[in-house]
Amino acid sequence: MPQLEIIRWPGLLDYEEGLTVQRAYHADVVAGRSPGVVVLCEHPGVYTAGRRTESTDLPTDGSPVVEVDRGGRITWHGPGQLVAYPIVRLADPLDVVAWVRDLEQVVLDAAASVGVTAERVAGRSGVWVPRPGGGPHDKVGAIGLHVAEHVSSHGIAVNCDNDLTPYGAIVPCGIADAGVTTLSRAAGRPVTVDEVAALVGPRIQQAVDGMHAGRRISATSTTRQEVAA
Repeated sequence: MPQLEIIRWPGLLDYEEGLTVQRAYHADVVAGRSPGVVVLCEHPGVYTAGRRTESTDLPTDGSPVVEVDRGGRITWHGPGQLVAYPIVRLADPLDVVAWVRDLEQVVLDAAASVGVTAERVAGRSGVWVPRPGGGPHDKVGAIGLHVAEHVSSHGIAVNCDNDLTPYGAIVPCGIADAGVTTLSRAAGRPVTVDEVAALVGPRIQQAVDGMHAGRRISATSTTRQEVAA
């Protein structure tokens, strides 16, 4: 099985620089020069818009938005949020949504490890925390991917101990009838990016091992090239 290079990026990684880093690693994996890389990082505050973003999703305060080639709609990245970019070759037969389910399971397992019960919501990608007493769920983990030449890029974003205020200026992931939360808020204690990164990196390796061995940690049969955040 491919042994991934897991990189914990020091400090904040400028988002545009992060795109350049992803493209370089993607080229290495496509060419067979690398078995795969996971970049674990935090970005300075930035809004990013996937290909399905609509004008009504955009920031109401006029903040700039970086357009990217991942699936999904608009989201925010910033300090206190773990972003993980698994740049890996997907197994045959190509099943992108199965890989999304695997990455959701990575986040679900990480949440459980820090004492948070999270779950999937039917018809919506990502990882969600139910509100006490019922009502809409709050999103704690987003997934947004792009696949080219059988190699996946972009990845997952997990709210650890970040400020939630920036989400108020957008319609996060184009979903107006739900909220966002952090692992810290859900756990009732500080949950840091470093704590979650230490869980997510090895779990992504397990997910890749399972995918190539035909023993996925989560499975589906639907195939798409882009998947919603």
